[in-house]
Amino acid sequence: MSRAANLVEIFSSVQGEGPEVGVPSLFVRYGECDLRCRWCDSPHTWRPARECRIEVRRGSGEFRRVPNPLETSRVMEALEALGLPEHPLVSLTGGEPLLQPEAVLELALAVRARGPRVLLETHGLAAAALEKVVEAVDLVSMDWKLASDVRRESDPRRGRPAEFHAEHERFLRVARRAPRVVVKVVVTPASEDAEIDRLCEALARVDPATPLVLQPVTPFGQVSEAPPAARLLELVARVSRRLADVRLIPQTHKLYGAP
Repeated sequence: MSRAANLVEIFSSVQGEGPEVGVPSLFVRYGECDLRCRWCDSPHTWRPARECRIEVRRGSGEFRRVPNPLETSRVMEALEALGLPEHPLVSLTGGEPLLQPEAVLELALAVRARGPRVLLETHGLAAAALEKVVEAVDLVSMDWKLASDVRRESDPRRGRPAEFHAEHERFLRVARRAPRVVVKVVVTPASEDAEIDRLCEALARVDPATPLVLQPVTPFGQVSEAPPAARLLELVARVSRRLADVRLIPQTHKLYGAP
């Protein structure tokens, strides 16, 4: 039986973040997220969507809308219409895809059977859900959330949220079963040295060779500015003393207006 998923959109573009930046990709964006990031540029994905918008032609920017949920067979039809075999990557993103692990697994297997690699973009907290899908994923791109800017939906609105480091470390140990894993941390003016250090300590315990991408925040929502260059270079130097593969990569798709 084909699984059904709550989706926000399906479209063709290029990777705008991380080590795969610039690679032509198809994007499947899942609805619902259990985190609240102050800089989130897609708050419309926090709740399940009533409809999914699907690009009608590759690169057209024109969309049709269909009601949710969508079965895997219908998602594959939409991907094929956008030239699935011509895209090296299919990115499963959100929201948070791992809130719907059975649907993610079925789609990942179907995509792989057609040739493209599967990239899972995730907040890096749902380790049990990742256990169900990790063997079907080629690249796990996990965010490492900092409590200075991120809280759980269930957290009190006042006061500092609980840290995420222990949960991320558990998740990373599962993610390493995929062929590739990269860790990304969004850096804002509120990011603290102590929490960056704890990230490095946890990553070094699991595998210090895991690529870590420092991503300067793109101002949005409650975050009005990015850290200055001097601060970013200071962080690169600080992290590089502990980890072997550190990269500073902004959101490039924002520069040319791609989704």
